[in-house]
Amino acid sequence: MMKGPHNKIFLPFLLLFVCLVSALDPRGARAEEAEIRDVLITNTTEQVLVYFRVTDCFTEEMEEAIHAGIPTTFTFTIELHRKRGFWWDKLEFAREIKHTIKYDNVKKLFYVAFTEDGKRPEQFTDFAEAKTAMSDVNGVAIMPLRNMIRGSTYYLRAKAELEAVKLPLHLEYVFFFVSLWDFETEWITKEFVY
Repeated sequence: MMKGPHNKIFLPFLLLFVCLVSALDPRGARAEEAEIRDVLITNTTEQVLVYFRVTDCFTEEMEEAIHAGIPTTFTFTIELHRKRGFWWDKLEFAREIKHTIKYDNVKKLFYVAFTEDGKRPEQFTDFAEAKTAMSDVNGVAIMPLRNMIRGSTYYLRAKAELEAVKLPLHLEYVFFFVSLWDFETEWITKEFVY
């Protein structure tokens, strides 16, 4: 193994080579086709809640990056619109929420943080459970019932995307190759009558 100043020069070139090979490998460079599924709109006595999950959003390269300690963030955009006949539909609610995963290689723990109100960060020893926490949106309040109009038709729109990865300064020039494993789902729309 090389030691001394040559090692500092060799490491960035090695990382660049690995990223280049991964980017040129057509097997698994992208998720199959990330999409939002299992949308459920329900309510409590006070709020309209939404549940959904994103499928096929993790690639081998993403998983390797997470295991290497690179924080990864999913951003979910949620909108609620009310249909208004001959007028433009009215946007009643819009919100972005984020789920961020970071792996602690020393403790062998995956930490997942959420921006939903009142949802505390969680830690996992099992990567599959951490991935589920990252890709599931559970019970996000989107509208107080008192603001809903009975008999009106509403529709929910939602999409998910992988936020740009922030690499340490000495690796920022590799960003282009890492960005090849990003994703953004199509908007999904679900209509309902209140």
